[in-house]
Amino acid sequence: MRHSRCTAARADDPDDPNEAPRPSLPEAYASIRVPSSGGWVRRFLAFAGPGYMISVGYMDPGNWATDIAGGSRFGYTLLSVILISNLIAVLLQVLAVRLGVATGRDLAQACRDHYSKPVNLALWLACEAAIVACDLAEVIGTAIALQLLFGLPLIAGALLTALDAFLLLLLLNRDFRLLAAFVIALLAVIAVCFLLQIAAASPPWAAVLRGFVPLPHIVTNRDMLYVAIGILGATVMPHNLYLHSSVVQTRAYGESVPARREAIRWATLDSTLALTLVLFVNAAILILAVAVFHARGHAEVAEIGDAFHLLSLLLGFGLASTLFAVALLASGLNSTVTATLAGQIVMEGFLRLRIPRWGDASLRVRSSSCR
Repeated sequence: MRHSRCTAARADDPDDPNEAPRPSLPEAYASIRVPSSGGWVRRFLAFAGPGYMISVGYMDPGNWATDIAGGSRFGYTLLSVILISNLIAVLLQVLAVRLGVATGRDLAQACRDHYSKPVNLALWLACEAAIVACDLAEVIGTAIALQLLFGLPLIAGALLTALDAFLLLLLLNRDFRLLAAFVIALLAVIAVCFLLQIAAASPPWAAVLRGFVPLPHIVTNRDMLYVAIGILGATVMPHNLYLHSSVVQTRAYGESVPARREAIRWATLDSTLALTLVLFVNAAILILAVAVFHARGHAEVAEIGDAFHLLSLLLGFGLASTLFAVALLASGLNSTVTATLAGQIVMEGFLRLRIPRWGDASLRVRSSSCR
């Protein structure tokens, strides 16, 4: 555990051999002040943000194909799998919050502190491979969205999506809260798009609610089990644990045990509310697939492109396909940004390898947060 979060968070000379190893994103640690007085709204807003940053990994484009396939083939049955996956995500993120706040270390740093070098190297390689695999689906999903909206070739869309990394560097150099605001704004776009589509689809809500009750034939039906495993795998993202245990430390919550306990409570509320939004989005994708495709006999729709082309035609709502693609684009942009940040946290935590950012590192711990 760090002796002082403010001391460790200062951007000292990285080449100083006498300096203790610096944490991931050290300039951002303890950089956002938490009011010592005021109502619960002010306290909650001070901690809001990290939960929404990690939530995008649970609704990335990789989820879309599995949710569409599950809804078009099996109706509302697999809504229970989405609910169970979301509850697992809530539990894992609460544990990540507790680790970050209680120890002052993110998950990668904690692994480095407690495991041998060969084990840490293996864990780092596994984490990076998982992040690359997730990011690949996110980049392709964003490229598909750009193709559907603007007719761009997939290669051009993928190259354009890669510019997200530069956007991340720019926002981190200015203020960490700008990055959180960018993520939350795109989440709002996704939520509004699906609200409009669900309103147009008008699903039977009694059947929707029954879909959240787990049924035994989800396990006994091989095809349904295969899709259910895909939904679970696409929902629970391991790199979010590394990301959340790091970004939750951007709040200057203090060193005392009561302050840490309060920080855990507010951060847990933040992540739980954000993951409730995730449940809505993932369930909305499946509900839309059932109401538009399954109910009209299109049980084999599993591709995002097919869903885009059929949505407006079957729903009779001209903007439905456009809203679908806009939400996909927002989801892809969001998830590539957070996956890039998670990759940096993993690399710094396991290897102590820091990538310098452009320009002056203007993101520094404000002196007021260390007083």
